[in-house]
Amino acid sequence: MEACDVSRKINPATNPPPSISMTQSAPTATPGKPARRRSRRSTWLRWLIHSHWMSSAISLVGMILFAFTGITLNHASQIETEPEITFAEAVLPDSIQQSLRRLTLSGNADLPTELTNWLSDEFEEPIDGRDADWTEDEIYVSMPGPGSDAWLAIDRTSGQVEFESTSRGWISYLNDLHKGRHTGAAWSWFIDIFSIATLVFCITGLLLLYERAKNRRLTWPLVALGLIAPWILIVLLVH
Repeated sequence: MEACDVSRKINPATNPPPSISMTQSAPTATPGKPARRRSRRSTWLRWLIHSHWMSSAISLVGMILFAFTGITLNHASQIETEPEITFAEAVLPDSIQQSLRRLTLSGNADLPTELTNWLSDEFEEPIDGRDADWTEDEIYVSMPGPGSDAWLAIDRTSGQVEFESTSRGWISYLNDLHKGRHTGAAWSWFIDIFSIATLVFCITGLLLLYERAKNRRLTWPLVALGLIAPWILIVLLVH
């Protein structure tokens, strides 16, 4: 009986050994420095590419315009244009003449609203917001614009009005847009915003060149050529 009891105790079929739990949690692996560095570089590249394409989209049309007008300005003497001159005369209504005689303005001052509306309708030229040079005998208004010039003179005694407008064509118009000449505050703001977008486009492009230059051997020689060539021309040939 003792032998049977001993065999029963050591028989693995009836008395299996206690199982070892395999569900013990393994220590959590923390990302190493190379992984964190790759993650930061990936984020940096995504930001560069995002900024580059957005700034290029904003400045694309402006860059085409300024590149084209850069050529036309560089060859302005070779581009012949025939200015179109328009001259017209009119006489102020009696009511406006009487109101002008009662005014004692001199120097630079705004035109009365009634006079401004009449002139705009008569000559089909916007007069609002333009300063006038008042003297005892005459009122003179200069109206320069991009690619054009105009003036208007009013005889305060007789009420006679003379108007002349000169248009130099669309090439001259685009050239004046390039220079910001007589274009107003709105276009000045556009040039500022366009310039900022172009700077972002160029700087992010340079940084992307730096990131990708390892696989493109001509990157930095071409950048150096673009930097040095203008200075060589300035030093040797521009006087």
